[in-house]
Amino acid sequence: MTLEQTVAYKSVSEWVFMEQSNNSINFVDSFLDDFGVQWYQPKEKIVFEFHCHTTCSDGFLSPTKLVERAHQNGKKDLSPLMCKVTYSSFGIEHEETELSWKFLLLSRLILIKLLLLATVTHSSAPSITCNLLSFLKPSCQCYSKAKGIDSSEVCPEQVKVLALTDHDTMYGIPEATEAARRFGIKIIPGVEISTIFYSRGESGLEEPVHILGYYSSCGPTKSAALEKFLGDIREGRFLRAKNIVSKLNKLKLPIRWESVTKIAGKGVAPGRLHIARALLEAGHVENLKQAFSRYLYDGGPAYSTGSEPVAEETVQFIRETGGVSVLAHPWALKNPALIIRRLKDAGLHGIEAYRSDGKLSVYSDLADKHDLLMLGGSDYHGRGGQHESDLGSTNVPVLIVHEFLKVARPIWYNAIRDILQNYLKDPCDSNLQHIVKFGKNNKALKTNTPFISPSELINQCLSLWLSKEERENPEFEAIKLDISRVLNVQRELEANEESK
Repeated sequence: MTLEQTVAYKSVSEWVFMEQSNNSINFVDSFLDDFGVQWYQPKEKIVFEFHCHTTCSDGFLSPTKLVERAHQNGKKDLSPLMCKVTYSSFGIEHEETELSWKFLLLSRLILIKLLLLATVTHSSAPSITCNLLSFLKPSCQCYSKAKGIDSSEVCPEQVKVLALTDHDTMYGIPEATEAARRFGIKIIPGVEISTIFYSRGESGLEEPVHILGYYSSCGPTKSAALEKFLGDIREGRFLRAKNIVSKLNKLKLPIRWESVTKIAGKGVAPGRLHIARALLEAGHVENLKQAFSRYLYDGGPAYSTGSEPVAEETVQFIRETGGVSVLAHPWALKNPALIIRRLKDAGLHGIEAYRSDGKLSVYSDLADKHDLLMLGGSDYHGRGGQHESDLGSTNVPVLIVHEFLKVARPIWYNAIRDILQNYLKDPCDSNLQHIVKFGKNNKALKTNTPFISPSELINQCLSLWLSKEERENPEFEAIKLDISRVLNVQRELEANEESK
C-alpha cells in the first residue's frame, strides 16, 4: 500500500475495531525493500458490504442467515495471489503468474547480487548495472482469483462491516446486530427508501429512485417520525402489489394474492420480486429475470406505482434524522445526470459507483463533478444463481471507505449526541430502547438482565461507535454525568416506593 492508503487503512481499521483500538495497536507492518522503498502490509484484511437485503423486505435470507453467510464467505480459502509485473522502461510485461509479493522481492534481490557480481569481471559493468537497476524497478499489482477481491487495496478475508439496507424498513437490524456479535461483524443500520423523482420540464418524467440511508448505532434521531415515514411507504407497497396482480390477471397471467403474501412473509410489504416469484411458481415465466423483462420492469405492462415520497424530500429527511444519503444503483436510471444534480441540490451525500464488476467511470465522474461521495455494494438478495453478486464481492477501495467515514462520522456523532440529550429530557424505557436497540447488548435490555444498568448499556453501545476521544470530550462527559444523575434519582424514587 502507498503511504496515503496506509493512513486511510489505519483510520478505517481504528473505527472498525473501535473497542480494541488504542495507541499501542499497530494495524500495518512496514519494511524497506532492497531499493530502499517503503512497503506497507495490512495486518487485518477488511471488507465492507454497503448494500444487502433480508426477508424483512424482498431478500431470501433472514437477518441471522445473512450475517452467517457474510461470515462464512470469509471462511473460504482465497486463491493464491496473482501478480502482474511490469518493467515499464523495457516495455516488458509478464503475464499473470501465481507469485507472492515476497517471491518478487526475493527475485529482485537475487538479480541485484548477480549484477554486482558482474562488476568484478567486467570494467563496464558498473554503468550497465546502474542502468539495469533503474530499469528493473517493477510496478506490481496483486489480486486474488476469488471473485471481487482486489488486494491492490486490501484483500478481504471476510465481511467485517455490513450495512443492512432492507427496502423501506429497519425491522431486521436488531436481529442482524445480535447475530453479528458472534462473528465480530459490525452492523451499520441502514435502509433503502423507495421514492419518485418528478421532472420539472414539459417531458413530465416520472421515475422510481431508491435512496440509501446509513445511520449510527443509535439509529435515526427521530425514530418515530422515520418509522411513520417508512410505514406509509410500506402501506403504499401493499396497494401497488394489488394493482400489479390485478394487471397481471387482465393479461391472462392469473396469480393469487394469497400466494404473493405467503411468499413475502408475515407483515412484509410485497414488492415486485415477490410477485415475480409468484409468476414463476405459477409457471407463467421460466425465471425471475424473465418476469421483470416481460411484465414488471419500470413502465412495463404490469408496472404500477405506490405512494412513494418525492426523492428530494427523502434526501432531506434522511439528513434531518441523522443519516447519510446515497443514491442507489444510478445505472438503472433513465436520466441519471439530471437526477443526481437535483438530489445534490437537496443535500445528497453520495452515489453508488462501484459494483462487483468494478468502478463505473461514468458515475465516478458524475460524483467528482458534483463533489459527492462514491460508494457501492453487492445489492445482495440471496436469490442464488450465477447472475447475483455475493456478499462482499464489491471491492470498495480503502481510500473511498475512508472518505465516506470522514463525512459520516461527524453526522453520526451529532445524531448520537441529540439522541442522548433527548433521553435526558425524558428518561423513559422507550427512549432507552431507542439508544440501545441497534447496539450489541439490545438483548440484555429485552430480557431485563439485572447485572447491566442503563448507564452501562449506553456506554457499551457508544464504545462500539465513538472513539475514546469522542466519548471523553467535555460535551459527552457532561451528557454522561447528567444521565448518571438522572438514573440515580430514578433509583432513589424506586427504592422509596418499594419501602412504603
